[in-house]
Amino acid sequence: MRVRPSYARERGRTARARCPTARLRWPRSRPLPSGGNLSNPGTGTGPGDLSAFIAGLPKAELHVHHVGSASPRIVAELAARHPNPAVPTDPDALAEYFTFRDFAHFIEVYLSVVDLVRDAEDVRLLTYEVARDMARQNIRYAELTVTPYSSTQRGIPEAAFMEAIEDARRAAEAELGVVLRWCFDIPGEAGLEAAEETTRLACELRPEGLVSFGLGGPEVGVPRPQFKPYFDRAIAEGLHSVPHAGETTGPQTIWDALTSLRAERIGHGTSAPRDPKLLEHLAEHRIPLEVCPTSNLATRAVASLDDHPVTEMVKAGVLVTINSDDPPMFGTDLCTEYEIAARLLGLDAAGVAALAKNAVTASFAPDAVKASLLAEIDAHLASWSA
Repeated sequence: MRVRPSYARERGRTARARCPTARLRWPRSRPLPSGGNLSNPGTGTGPGDLSAFIAGLPKAELHVHHVGSASPRIVAELAARHPNPAVPTDPDALAEYFTFRDFAHFIEVYLSVVDLVRDAEDVRLLTYEVARDMARQNIRYAELTVTPYSSTQRGIPEAAFMEAIEDARRAAEAELGVVLRWCFDIPGEAGLEAAEETTRLACELRPEGLVSFGLGGPEVGVPRPQFKPYFDRAIAEGLHSVPHAGETTGPQTIWDALTSLRAERIGHGTSAPRDPKLLEHLAEHRIPLEVCPTSNLATRAVASLDDHPVTEMVKAGVLVTINSDDPPMFGTDLCTEYEIAARLLGLDAAGVAALAKNAVTASFAPDAVKASLLAEIDAHLASWSA
């Protein structure tokens, strides 16, 4: 899928051989600089070598959306099954369709794709194919953000929805080696009715793979404190709190997520560096940020990748994880996001491995999965360095 010129120029193009689902890479004129780990620069490797290292690196991803991960092929197939005049059925034409004027327009386009998921068969197909794309990138574990309200309100029976995602989850682990877990999120634009229903679905129909509870959609005009009763209930049921905050609004939204919603991780947190006390709090309490560089560029949350605040976050000692958010819609994937982070942070292979370990540490994976994945990362780095 082509990417709109406004940020294709930011990153250049990438060969699919380096990361099977990648679309973009840094131009030769802007190579990835060297660096050691997240706090101590080292000798580094060349950009081509680092791309290959990233492609083979076992990874975890913590901030990636279910419908937003539908590949152009799957979106086109769903559009052919359930025609929507707004959504192209040609995968190439989707590149132009996935060109966003601003965050509000992104939500509009996103919901038009959500509308293509009409039955349990669609849900199962989408979920399994997302896992297949993850397997191609050596993603071993992912917490996929699912918005069940959007599907049940469109007529998919709630029990059938749960069965479909769980069937795909089990198949993905058995057949692809990808361990999936769910974050059920409230679509903020749908208000408190959606919050009530999402909480009910999470707490009363809780599928086996559900580990966390989130809040997505627009932040402007959707204050976080109003969702406190719903998060309180989800937390009481043993779910972890992982709301989006500070993506398109200021640091106060992040404070609200921490104080009202008892956030254990923050989705995006892009505006956190505007408040030094907030950065200090995040670092001191080891509250991870789920950083999605290309997403922030595509939705105009940042003006350019070079302006992205991830460097300030890391310098402040915040636990940063790298994620792709809605990868096909933004013409990216997790491998590409790691390449971007490596350039911005000045990392070599050891530094990239340390970044990958952050995601494992910050995850809600079972201890055995964490230990296995951390060992895989160490082994990959050791074989690379040998």
